[in-house]
Amino acid sequence: MKIVIVGCGRVGSTLAENLDADGHDVIILDVRTAAFDRLPETFKGAAIRGDGTDEEVLRKAGAAGADIFLSLTEGDNRNVMAAQVATESLAIPQVLAKINDPVRAAAYAELGVATMCRTNLMVDAVAQFLKLPMSTGPGIDIPETPSREHPHPRAGGLPVAGEQSKVDAAPASAPTDPAGTHGTAAGTHGAAAGTHGAAAGSTGHIAAGAETEAKTAAEAVKAQRPGFRRWRG
Repeated sequence: MKIVIVGCGRVGSTLAENLDADGHDVIILDVRTAAFDRLPETFKGAAIRGDGTDEEVLRKAGAAGADIFLSLTEGDNRNVMAAQVATESLAIPQVLAKINDPVRAAAYAELGVATMCRTNLMVDAVAQFLKLPMSTGPGIDIPETPSREHPHPRAGGLPVAGEQSKVDAAPASAPTDPAGTHGTAAGTHGAAAGTHGAAAGSTGHIAAGAETEAKTAAEAVKAQRPGFRRWRG
């Protein structure tokens, strides 16, 4: 099999060494040349200095057409970015990203990225050694829907570009003047009061709109959060 590994740290280099020894075609990338010192002299695969989150770099390294893609750097964000490029741009069938943060690991799995959480694996290992019942998240979280098939819906209720501009462009209704039949002597006072009332009404409308939008966004986040933390159950 053709296997691409991003990150030649302790985990990446050990996997690369063993997979290469088993006869697989291994390509390993890292941004630091010194990282490849971890590979043995017997390593027959390709060790390439480059950014594994860059699609062009991956293509030049020969990642296109790979069977497996493992993103194993020390940065959660880098691993997810590399995994997304491998899944969505290179169409690699099996992709795994190492995520240290359990909450992020669950969140990215919800978004279609298979994750390996080192924290959950270590906690589970300690719990088994101490024979203590602990509720931990999965060490490897395989999403039900792969990233390339994920619908990525927008949060309900939030304005779409174009819709908000139409709302902003809509003319405001003209204020009525209940005291319009009064004499000219009270005209100045009525105009001043009308201006103050219009300003107050406009402020109230803006404040109410901002409050509604903030409430909608908060509800959308709240609706997503239980899915991100489903492993705590």
